[in-house]
Amino acid sequence: MNKKFKMILADIDAVIARDPATKTRTEALFCSAGLQAIIAYRFNHFLWKKGWKLTSRVLSQIARFFTGVEIHPAARIGSGFFIDHGMGVVVGETSEIGNNVTLYHGVTLGGATVFTKNGKITTKRHPTLGNGVIVGAGAQVLGPIKIGDNCKIGANAVVLKDVDANQTVVGVPAHKVEQKKQKEFCFTAYGVCANDRDPIEYQLEKMQKEISELRKNLQNKTQK
Repeated sequence: MNKKFKMILADIDAVIARDPATKTRTEALFCSAGLQAIIAYRFNHFLWKKGWKLTSRVLSQIARFFTGVEIHPAARIGSGFFIDHGMGVVVGETSEIGNNVTLYHGVTLGGATVFTKNGKITTKRHPTLGNGVIVGAGAQVLGPIKIGDNCKIGANAVVLKDVDANQTVVGVPAHKVEQKKQKEFCFTAYGVCANDRDPIEYQLEKMQKEISELRKNLQNKTQK
């Protein structure tokens, strides 16, 4: 239980470190629905591993009612986990989450059932998130995919494929954005910042310039 207590302390300190509106551990405990959901999950996960599966499921549903956060007790979650705002977050049964991960409201770590000729595969259905991952509000990370360490997933993105470490993805379906090189990883609220360059937007701007040049050339030729 000493290890569990240390993990809960790390979860509390994560709220203070990443939420500028929270100043103390007491405030975090009483005012962070995400933290309350995580503490409930830690207890329910302990019960799940001890074989009290129905009890842990029932208690997780009670926690969902009070916090708006649904975390299956079988999910595996590292320390320093932070859920900001909390409402509408769903973490599925076979989800695996590393250390110091941040989820914002409305995030779904959802399952995808794969059907084969011999039936359906029901083992690993949910995503695996590495250490330091940030998932923006409303993002959907679906299926047994892997998100590498220090990845940032923009708000409302839909991620259906693996993402390499240290990447930022946005859009539907999610695609990588061009980033300025940084010496060290820095925390970015909601997973994206104004300096991130969307490659699709860049290509559209490039095409627009080429079309404008072609129009000018065509006008010059017709005038001659």
